[in-house]
Amino acid sequence: MSSGIQPADLGFFSTLASAGSLSAAARELGITTPAVSKHLALMESRVGVLLVNRSTRRMSLTPEGELYLEHARRILGEIDGMEELLGLSKATPKGLLRVNATLGFGRSHVAPLISRFVRKYPQVEVQLQLSVNPPSPTEDLFDVCVRFGAPPDSRIIARNIAANRRLLCAAPAYLAKRGIPKVPNDLTKHNCIGIRQGEEAFGVWRLASGRGRNANTEAVKTRGNLATNDGEIAVNWALDGHGILMRAEWDIERYLRNGRLVQVLPQYFTPDADIYAVYPQRHQLAARVRAFVDFLALSFTQQAAGAKT
Repeated sequence: MSSGIQPADLGFFSTLASAGSLSAAARELGITTPAVSKHLALMESRVGVLLVNRSTRRMSLTPEGELYLEHARRILGEIDGMEELLGLSKATPKGLLRVNATLGFGRSHVAPLISRFVRKYPQVEVQLQLSVNPPSPTEDLFDVCVRFGAPPDSRIIARNIAANRRLLCAAPAYLAKRGIPKVPNDLTKHNCIGIRQGEEAFGVWRLASGRGRNANTEAVKTRGNLATNDGEIAVNWALDGHGILMRAEWDIERYLRNGRLVQVLPQYFTPDADIYAVYPQRHQLAARVRAFVDFLALSFTQQAAGAKT
């Protein structure tokens, strides 16, 4: 018997894991359930470890199975990418697409767009992972990262897919009770809701008057009794009237429209946080990456236009 990992095992195991059960995998592969069970047993015999915990009703991957699956899907994705680069595919988006996005924005904006994307391109298998901070582009853990601000690394492609401003805001009830700040230094007298994200100095808000060469930036050290690493929680605290918040316009725009939040110090500018799709240069010719980034850019443009009408 041949030993080790066989190329055909990679696709089989990826299908099995996605199906969630031996019988569902059998239907997907067009074979019998006993045949699936036999193939899995042969795989485990060759690698010498248990990959799947089996029961009468459900199955789950062992830690070794999780590791096997992670590498199998990465290898399958690279094979698809190689076919696209060599012109062997018909430029139809297909294969594994690993996407990363921040927690709040990924949950509220990226995940719904992925749902629409896979309906349009059913041959693409998307894995979405949300994280507090964007991963290092050099780690090559993802095919596309949706992030705020362009990364400094020139070895990757960063496409600006949507404009985005950070705004100061608060609930009308809070401002009625504590007063409306007139200048940046007034913020030191207010309860400011902190968000610990990225590598920015926590609690330091930079506000500028003027643009370009005439810009004058002030750094204000804010204080408050509430802080979190989750933007959605921070927005809810602001809605509850706990204080002033600096947050991306994409996350608070609907509350500004309906009056639940009011912009504070609108005459001052805060650092931009444009939305970028970031991906390695070697993926720029992959049909699934191109299609996804184009889909994101078009969708965000349509959303922005709809919000203004």
